[in-house]
Amino acid sequence: MELLKAIILGIVQGLTEFLPVSSSGHLVLVSEILKFKTGGLAFEVFVHFGTLLAVIIVFRKDIWDMIRFLPGLPAFLANRCKIRTESDKSRALTLYIIIGTIPAGVLGLLFEKQLEHAFSNPLLVLVTLFVTGLIMLSSRFPKERLPFMNGFHSILIGLAQALAIIPGISRSGSTIVTALWLGINRELAARFSFLLSVPVILGASILKFLDLLHAPPSGDQLLILLAATIAAAVSGYIAIIWLLDIIRKHKLEWFGVYCIGVSVAGLVILFL
Repeated sequence: MELLKAIILGIVQGLTEFLPVSSSGHLVLVSEILKFKTGGLAFEVFVHFGTLLAVIIVFRKDIWDMIRFLPGLPAFLANRCKIRTESDKSRALTLYIIIGTIPAGVLGLLFEKQLEHAFSNPLLVLVTLFVTGLIMLSSRFPKERLPFMNGFHSILIGLAQALAIIPGISRSGSTIVTALWLGINRELAARFSFLLSVPVILGASILKFLDLLHAPPSGDQLLILLAATIAAAVSGYIAIIWLLDIIRKHKLEWFGVYCIGVSVAGLVILFL
């Protein structure tokens, strides 16, 4: 039964990590419904690794281009980050991802204990899920104005990602909508949001893996974690493909309706 619950949570994680409805918030709420103790932040980071695999598979070409053009980054910086070729765009994305990752990394290291406590608070999740709904509803208003992004944009999008460490605030939703309000086109906003998740998820996974070395899971626990990870990877892949199609069709605001509906329904149930 615990294995089945872990798989369900893995599927929830994979779908909601990329769909702008807050994966952390849904994990807290579904865990509460299933009466399943996930193991806190460690379990979440483990299934996040499954979603990392999904990002790598879907955006393998972008990631490969960023890697193979990386040696030219010093010259790109010396040239004041002027974009003249497609390879320069890949170098720029690498630089902007590094910049955008810093806020979430700092916030995660400074407030890890407080965040672990927040992950067990359904009331906080329901309130912040309502905020996510408002963010997503606003996605229908911004207009695309820019052919590409710059370093200042990456800082602001990185700050949006940092705030999304709070359970109930969607990481993908807040970063994509921030990019849209900055005038960045929808396709680039989505690509940058997904690629920006890679170093944060990878870094958090490594840190938690080192913690697990001191108290490694038993065979049964490891089976549960692996099953949840695979479920998150498969559902995450499906969610990315689906969301990219939704973004092209300008339908992001419907996720706002969903988040607000879940929040209101949850608050009514909680207080009744």
